Amino acid sequence: MNNDDKDQKTEASKTDKRKQSLYFPESMLTEIKEEAARLDRSLSWVVQRAWKLARTEIKKLPSVNDVAGDEDESE
Repeated sequence: MNNDDKDQKTEASKTDKRKQSLYFPESMLTEIKEEAARLDRSLSWVVQRAWKLARTEIKKLPSVNDVAGDEDESE
């Protein structure tokens, strides 16, 4: 595989538009819909933008395995 093939595959993965199902509480979905309407944007755009804005904060959260006093450890 040459570098051009690698670049094309990397570029394709950045624009992959496979469908995914995401489940939100009704109240949160209503808020997202209202913001999408206010901004004249799609639900997808709002969720993607929210992720881009929040991801550094989310990455700071401890993983399940990092939480002290995990019940699995006491068994």
